Amino acid sequence: MDIKKTMENLDKNGIKPYFVETKEEVVPLIKTLINKGESVSNGGSMSLNETGVSELLKCGDYDFIDRTGLEGEEIRQAYIRAFGCDTYFCSSNAVTENGELYNVDGNSNRVACIVYGPRQVIMVVGVNKIVKDINEAITRVKEKAAPPNTKRLSCKTPCEATGSCISLKQDNPLICDGCQSPQRICCNYVVSAKQRHKDRIKVIIVNENLGY
Repeated sequence: MDIKKTMENLDKNGIKPYFVETKEEVVPLIKTLINKGESVSNGGSMSLNETGVSELLKCGDYDFIDRTGLEGEEIRQAYIRAFGCDTYFCSSNAVTENGELYNVDGNSNRVACIVYGPRQVIMVVGVNKIVKDINEAITRVKEKAAPPNTKRLSCKTPCEATGSCISLKQDNPLICDGCQSPQRICCNYVVSAKQRHKDRIKVIIVNENLGY
């Protein structure tokens, strides 16, 4: 894992990198990147919970678009509002040393906001999510990200039961290979490479293991 190379390549790709040693440094940094009163929202993320970002968004200083507990048309409207917010917070399933972001979603409101919509996207990423290249990123999701997330979300999938994607039993599993479960969380696959809107996406790398 080469953090310096990762940050240099993120910057070359138009993605603004930041580095902090500890998770306690994340919230103070974020406070310098957003203004009070701005609209904010977030994707489901253990990294945001572990660093205190989730609590920051709920503190009352920001117009927090919260989809917690919503269903049907209400949650759809929350997703639409989040798509146009000032700042969207999430993590990344993997960050390559080549400066690419790899994300896989089921519902896909998160990857939609990463690609376009919010004025800026701030990702909080532990060093455990840095990988050499996209191939390693694909494997990481199938081995280390999807299985624990299906358990967290109580999804009835093979990886929830076995701890690994069934596609890994194949000789050469492809990027989209997976199960046929109705609750499959690996539905849309997004690689964020060179960005036209420079520094719209910001990645805070934390020198600790965070999330899945």
